[in-house]
Amino acid sequence: MKTTPTTFQSAFEEDVYKGLTSFPKYLLSKYIYDQKGDKLFQQIMEMPEYYLTNCELNILEHHKAAIAEIFNKEGGFDLIELGAGDGKKTKILLQHLVAKKYDFNYLPIDISQHVLEELRDSLKNEIPEVKVKIQQGTYFKTLENLADYNNRRKVILVLGSNIGNLLHENAINFLRNIQKAMNFEDRLFMGFDQKKDPQKILDAYNDKTGITEAFNKNLLARINRELDANFNLGNFKHWETYDPETGTAKSYLVSKAKQKVAIKKLELEVCFDAWESIHTEISQKYDDAVVAWLAKEAGLEIQTSFQDQDNWFKNYIFRKKH
Repeated sequence: MKTTPTTFQSAFEEDVYKGLTSFPKYLLSKYIYDQKGDKLFQQIMEMPEYYLTNCELNILEHHKAAIAEIFNKEGGFDLIELGAGDGKKTKILLQHLVAKKYDFNYLPIDISQHVLEELRDSLKNEIPEVKVKIQQGTYFKTLENLADYNNRRKVILVLGSNIGNLLHENAINFLRNIQKAMNFEDRLFMGFDQKKDPQKILDAYNDKTGITEAFNKNLLARINRELDANFNLGNFKHWETYDPETGTAKSYLVSKAKQKVAIKKLELEVCFDAWESIHTEISQKYDDAVVAWLAKEAGLEIQTSFQDQDNWFKNYIFRKKH
C-alpha cells in the first residue's frame, strides 16, 4: 500500500484515498450519487420496503393547509429548499400555496444543476404561477448566502430524512449553521425518520430484489470508472445493521475473501482481509426527545410537528430560540 499521498485532482480522489487507507476502512456515502446512483435511488424510493417517501407524501397531503398557514406571513415569505431534487413532494405544498394565493418565492437549492433545471422546467408546465429562482451548490456554501434573504420571512425546507446521514455532532453543526442564517420570524421545516420496528428499518435498506445492494456497490463501480480501479463487485457483500438503542442504521460492504485492489489513478494498492468491512453509510432514526435535544444544542426549538398515519416519520417545524 502506498504510504505517501499523491497530489489529488479532486475531493473525490482525496476522500477515497483517506477512507481506504484508514482503519477501519470507510467511504463517504455522498459519492454514491453520480448519474447511475441517482437513478438507483429513484428506484429505491419506489420500492414497497422503502417507506420514507410515502410517509412524507402522506404528511404533506393530509396537513398541507396547516403547514402552509404556519409558513404564511403578512408581507410574504421566501421558501428555500435545501436538496430540492425532483420536487415531487414539494409540489404538493406549492400547489396549495398557489391555490391560497399566498405571496411567496420558491428558491430550490441542489448540488446538481441538471436536476434544478429539470425542476424549473416541470414547474413551468405544472404550476406556472410559482416564482422560481434556482441555485446550484452544496448545503454549506448556500447556507452562507441564506442570511442575505432578510427582507421578509424565510422558510427553510429540508424534506426526506437527509439529516439522518449525519452523526449527532455533525447534525448539530448543520442545524446550528441554519440557525445562524435565521431571524426570529423565520421557520425551519425538516423531516426526521422515526424509530420503529427494527425489521422494518432493515428491510428498507436491504431489499430482496437487490436495488439497495446495487446502490451501495455503486461506490465501488464509480471508483473503478473514475479512478481506474479493479474492484470486483461480486467479491463484496452488502450488509445492513440497525441498533435500536441508538437508532443508528449502518451500511457496509464486506470483503468475502482476502484480496488486493489496485487504484491506478491514486497509485494505491488496497489490501483486504477476508470479512473486512468498508463502512459506507449511516441512516439515523429519531424520537421526539432526541430531536428536541438536537434543536436545543443548535439554538432552535420545536414549534410543532406533523406525523404520518403510522407514526413512522415526522416533519418538525423549528424556530430560533429566544
